Amino acid sequence: MTSTASLSSRWQSYRSGPLGDDVVAAVIVTILLVPQSLAYAMLAGLPPVVGVMASLLPIVAYALLGSSSTLAVGPVAVLSMMTAQAILPVAQAQGVAPHLAALVLALEIAAVYLIAVVLRLEVLAALLGAPVLHGFITGASIAIALGQLPSLLGVAVKGNTLTEMIASASKAATLMPQGTTALIGLGALLLLWLSRKYGTKAGKALGLSPRGAQMAARMAPMLVVVFALVLIASTPVWSHGVSLAGRIDLKDGLQTPSLLDAPMGLWTALIAPATLLGLVGYVESLAVAEALGSKRGEKISPRRELLGLAGANAVAGVTGGMPVTGGFSRSVVNFDAGARTRAAGIWTALFLGIAVFLLGDVLRFLPKAVLAATIIIAVLSLIDLHPFQQAWRFAKTEFALMSAVTLLTVVSGVEEALLVGVLVSVALLLQRTARPHWAEVGRVAGTETFRNVRRFEVETQPEILSIRIDESLLFTNSRWVAEELNDQVQKRSGLKHVVLMMSGVNDIDLTGLDGLIQLDKDLQLQGITLHLSEVKGPVRDRLHAVGLDEWLSGDLFNTQHEAHAALAGAR
Repeated sequence: MTSTASLSSRWQSYRSGPLGDDVVAAVIVTILLVPQSLAYAMLAGLPPVVGVMASLLPIVAYALLGSSSTLAVGPVAVLSMMTAQAILPVAQAQGVAPHLAALVLALEIAAVYLIAVVLRLEVLAALLGAPVLHGFITGASIAIALGQLPSLLGVAVKGNTLTEMIASASKAATLMPQGTTALIGLGALLLLWLSRKYGTKAGKALGLSPRGAQMAARMAPMLVVVFALVLIASTPVWSHGVSLAGRIDLKDGLQTPSLLDAPMGLWTALIAPATLLGLVGYVESLAVAEALGSKRGEKISPRRELLGLAGANAVAGVTGGMPVTGGFSRSVVNFDAGARTRAAGIWTALFLGIAVFLLGDVLRFLPKAVLAATIIIAVLSLIDLHPFQQAWRFAKTEFALMSAVTLLTVVSGVEEALLVGVLVSVALLLQRTARPHWAEVGRVAGTETFRNVRRFEVETQPEILSIRIDESLLFTNSRWVAEELNDQVQKRSGLKHVVLMMSGVNDIDLTGLDGLIQLDKDLQLQGITLHLSEVKGPVRDRLHAVGLDEWLSGDLFNTQHEAHAALAGAR
């Protein structure tokens, strides 16, 4: 009885509060979602109904398990392209329908997320650093846009990468566009571009509020779809030679391939792609959720995001869908439309189901060229050259990595690009840690501040060499650090003390410890004493645990100023 009263109280609170905003946001997102769900299924090489199924119950699953109040989960452009690259060759090799492969892939992605939740592996998202992620998104956007040109123009060319498209084009009987298809596709593309560029301004000019004008502009894809449907349905001559999406019926969505028919070879062949798609989907979704959450002061839980995406993909796998993640465009629209709770996703699923149930038969008149135009406009908005400009000014190696990942994604495919990107990122990290920055420091006159002798006017003592190390002492760099310090010592005459200022050392591994101990021994043989200063608490505790007082010939100082005062005064 108490539980019933509690639920009633929550409903009353929700109805009088966020309900109205959530419903309005759901209506607007549904308008965007109808053409997107069809288009992204086509992008993945799957029947349009698969995109609809992936946009229904997975949204509900995320709403129950996720942590973001505005993230809209469903098929997205980049993940759809990756899905096509993953399932089509495997499905052909295993002799199964691509739809069955998509179901298996979605379930395996869900399993990857659940394993990550249990093992607390959400930190692995850091493998896709900014250069790799920006390069990948840019390259994937270009590849998707290129891949939609055949559908847009009615050209018999296939492929998900530039290499595959060139190979297909070389075998095609003709590369001439199909006239009606090209006219419809290019017309839709122009209308969508104009609405994206000038739609908001036009809405304001007609007297709409800024928010109303923005929402009206975002309804443009649906208006273009409706126009194309009316054109094809009312004028049969326009449908001659034009490839159409086909009838969409939710009852068809329930007639999905049985997972029991999936051979073991299919499950094993998709494990690696599932891991890669899971990583990319999680990074993209988490980035969107945190970006929108920061605007509201909303705390996003990385583990709950993993759980929410696991539930969404599991539901997609058993209800006839495809791999899903948090979509950027839908989530931004959901946010801008005023969604206040995750219940907005449940309302979106309800409205989408009603819309497809009522309009599914009409959608058989929808040209695939219009869906291709929708995809092209959507992905081109993801291309942002600012990170490339920033990387060029900040770090040329990062710019080169970003550009290489972009090029590889377009030419060779997603897996190769991400693999190279991650490996090069790790190599650059090892290079940086293997040759850490260090500096000789001296005291700024009249202060307790110590700075790099090459950058500031500072005071130094001939018998004291103070070195600041700006990296943890690990197996990758401890030998190099010891060699560099010994080289510096050899250049100084009358040296009595070496002080390692360790404010930048966050960790010391066993190899680093051995290097410190050996350095102390080497210096003692030369009549020089080794001291440490500004050692961080956790590092200090570990050094004391292995008998610091027994092997360190000098002292452990709390600050560099304390070390300077004690040693300079000991002359």
